Amino acid sequence: MAIRMLQFLAIVLSALALVPAGAHLAALPNKIALPQAEYFIVQGIYRGWAILGWLWPSALVANALLAVCTRSQPWPFRLAALAALCFALMLAIFAVWTLPANQMTENWTIAPGNWEALRRQWEYSHAANTAIVFAALCLATGSALSWRPMSA
Repeated sequence: MAIRMLQFLAIVLSALALVPAGAHLAALPNKIALPQAEYFIVQGIYRGWAILGWLWPSALVANALLAVCTRSQPWPFRLAALAALCFALMLAIFAVWTLPANQMTENWTIAPGNWEALRRQWEYSHAANTAIVFAALCLATGSALSWRPMSA
């Protein structure tokens, strides 16, 4: 029963992590060519979204725990471990590309000379993370579906 609860938690956290990532990706085509003033206004809608960033490490932990708990079955283990690695990769992308853009623009309240490059960096890092979190959700679900309870 504990594994089933952990599978549920890993899937739900992975799915919840897809929501803000998907919102960023859906907005990208409409935002990427906006003039600076308009882009900065639109970026204001993300104030307070930092709390959603906790979904990524939470999903990483849930999927890593799922991998540990299913290590006796190769496919469920591998799929859960890959899902956890996806979330680790997302955090790395955030740390290398997204966070620096946020910091250099003071969360899109100041426009440095290279703001357009930072915009591309910010937008495309979110787009990449959307694809990665979708893969993680599929992997977590695959892990749960391929797991078989051990008979007593």
